[in-house]
Amino acid sequence: MNIVLLNPEIPYNTGNIGRSAVLTNTTLHLIKPLGFSLDEKQLRRAGLDYWHLVDLKVWESYEDFIAGNPNATIYYATTKTKQRYSDVKFKKDDFVMFGPESRGIPETILNANKEKCITIPMIDMGRSLNLSNSAAIILYEALRQTDFEFGE
Repeated sequence: MNIVLLNPEIPYNTGNIGRSAVLTNTTLHLIKPLGFSLDEKQLRRAGLDYWHLVDLKVWESYEDFIAGNPNATIYYATTKTKQRYSDVKFKKDDFVMFGPESRGIPETILNANKEKCITIPMIDMGRSLNLSNSAAIILYEALRQTDFEFGE
């Protein structure tokens, strides 16, 4: 599996997702600009002693990421769709993209990929779930669907 963070802003979230990525043999893709340095102490602290083990790919831009993964099946996590993450059929090499914590994936990207947009159901009270929690929820559903084939 592949988790993609588009312009992540909070190092703790990225560190937590990195730890989950290591323990599930998932590649973590970060698309610049990042809201923090990869050398930041909070990032390493959240990732604990796993951060150096993350299969990490850093991309200069969304366009660079798309060009570098031309045949990828990418799902876009958003609150702006009705299609539930549990309703899609994930394959072991799929990508799930999450946007920046403060604003999510830009509407231009979502509108160009409407059929690949997925959401986590929740009540209308809040704006969205925490990024690292959302990534874990969708990652584990994708892994469940692929019989937890970690590709070790």
